[in-house]
Amino acid sequence: MGVGLRGTAVGTGPVRELARERATATAEAVVTADPRYGAGRRVLLVRARMEGVPGAKVRVPVLLIAGDPRWARLVPSQRVRLTGRFAVPERAELLAAVVIVRGPPAAVSPPSTIQRAAERVRARLRAAVAGLPPDQRGVLPGMVVGDTSRMNPAVADDFKKAGLTHLLVVSGANLAIVVGAVLWLCRVAGLGRRRAPPFAVLAVCAFVVIARPEPSVLRAAVMGLIGLLALFTGRQRQGLPALGAAVILLVLIDPALARSYGFTLSVLATAGLLVLAPAWRARLARRLPGPVADALAVAGAAQVAVAPVLVMLSGEIGVVSVFANLLAAPAVAPATLLGAAGAVVALVSVPAARIVVWPAGLAVGWIIRVADIAAGLPYATLPWPGGGLGAVSLLLAGGVAVLILRSARLRLVAAAAMCGVLIAVVALRVLAPGWPPAGWRMVACDVGQGDALALAAGPGRAVVVDAGPDPAPVDGCLSRLGVTDVPLLVLTHPHADHIGGTAGVRRGRTVHAVLTTARTSGREQRHTGGLGTHPALGGQVWRIGDLALSVLAPSSAAPALLPGDDGTTINNASIVLVARAPGFSALLTGDVESDAQRALEGGVPPVDVLKVPHHGSRDQAPGFLAAARATVSLISVGADNDYGHPAPSTVALLRRLNTQVHRTDQEGDIAMVRTAMGVVAVPRR
Repeated sequence: MGVGLRGTAVGTGPVRELARERATATAEAVVTADPRYGAGRRVLLVRARMEGVPGAKVRVPVLLIAGDPRWARLVPSQRVRLTGRFAVPERAELLAAVVIVRGPPAAVSPPSTIQRAAERVRARLRAAVAGLPPDQRGVLPGMVVGDTSRMNPAVADDFKKAGLTHLLVVSGANLAIVVGAVLWLCRVAGLGRRRAPPFAVLAVCAFVVIARPEPSVLRAAVMGLIGLLALFTGRQRQGLPALGAAVILLVLIDPALARSYGFTLSVLATAGLLVLAPAWRARLARRLPGPVADALAVAGAAQVAVAPVLVMLSGEIGVVSVFANLLAAPAVAPATLLGAAGAVVALVSVPAARIVVWPAGLAVGWIIRVADIAAGLPYATLPWPGGGLGAVSLLLAGGVAVLILRSARLRLVAAAAMCGVLIAVVALRVLAPGWPPAGWRMVACDVGQGDALALAAGPGRAVVVDAGPDPAPVDGCLSRLGVTDVPLLVLTHPHADHIGGTAGVRRGRTVHAVLTTARTSGREQRHTGGLGTHPALGGQVWRIGDLALSVLAPSSAAPALLPGDDGTTINNASIVLVARAPGFSALLTGDVESDAQRALEGGVPPVDVLKVPHHGSRDQAPGFLAAARATVSLISVGADNDYGHPAPSTVALLRRLNTQVHRTDQEGDIAMVRTAMGVVAVPRR
């Protein structure tokens, strides 16, 4: 019922009306979570509660998308005034609107006392770790207080592939380590059971304050205390009712948790520790030392419990995650405890705190090394159907596995089958051609929430269209393709998710020229220093080898962009290209939205491949997409992105147009290859 009431609140009212009208308005909002960087670390995503719009007082959740770096300085509970364009959220979450903010925030009131105290501790911790190597100084605050603002995206990707992402967010595990240390100190000091709990409660309160008293932190505290209580007392039967009561209480307090994947994962992991871990630990302890049995049982139980939800979200199964967690486990407690101690010491003396966090940095370095090795292993993750089908099929597969383990005869049959599969995989690995497929004409690189395309222009050469948000993904993609020479780099428009990775294109390669939109505001210049830059104008044709690039947009008559132009104006300034090579053609559309698409409909030729505009957002002109008559449509999009891309309505429209839809978030790099049957898509995954 609470979810229904909250859904009604966000689906109606003045804020949703502004969003439906795509209106621009001045409003007041209270920041509810730390601002975090999105694509290219140049777009800031700010969770907030809208409290005032023209002519009305409101109280509904919104997502603010800002480009001004001053938004990063905001602290939760701070009230600000802003001007922005309202839009309807494309994801199925309890938000009244997404607001594209113009300019910096105007502070109306300061943060609360608690939030100011928390920010002071976090700032001192960042100062204390400043002397550590870059990767360590980015990871350690994340492990201690969930602050990943300075974390290298490549390291974050390694943690994700290795199944170690849970170490970077505030969770019950953090709380268990801190409370466990406090209880141990109480025991050493001679305090009895009656005098130790108050100190543990104080530790929980301090933990919540430092890590910010947000809903995610509060639920982690509740879940962590429940799991800790059950594991320490051995009363798993009491743990499950307590878990159920906590879930009900938290959902009643914040109905949005009922639709939160993070909350679901937290509950399932705790349930796994309560239901599965004790029995598994008892069985393993018969053959393994106690600490090893404990670590295996905890890691395995948590991973199995959350696996259906993870596969539903990502479309893949982490194979090495349990072993990566086992290897990382010995370093987690020292890193967390010494990091927490460093945060406390930093309040008195930052130089002294740097001495305290130095060994914590060594422990974090070990965890980073484990993540790097695990992520680099072949088949570290295996593809699996995503969505509800993937979750159900994984549960069925788990049920079959349990039946097999219970029967000696079935275990023998399964072992023989697995040996056969292993031999076949090894044979395919040796005999089958690797990546990229021979004769590729175009590759959509998997760069997360952004665009990066490579068009073959000869041996070791490719025209690159956009560079994605970060250097590492596009660099890796071009390296896998063997590209060492880039005769032309096309930056379709000056948004960070298209130009932020330019340094990755230039890394170890020769870039001869850069093509930018004639309507640019000049933001690309910070990435293209020393390169010859040319404006793209409608009617131009660029020829590189057997590849021809025809510019459809922007029009030479359109005015140049101004620094204050919003996202839609910049998107509609995108370069739109038609690429042609023997037996192949593609329409490359940048991020043009429906207005610009309709203006181009009459000039769109039929092509083999359509790069769907703006990552498959809902703002599409059906006539523009239909005019391409493409047999294959590519959507370059990041997994679990905050924009709801691609929109279900856009995917449904493409399927009605009888085009094959391929997505980088599900298939990784996608190559276009000409065959006797026409152009086909070959995914890397």
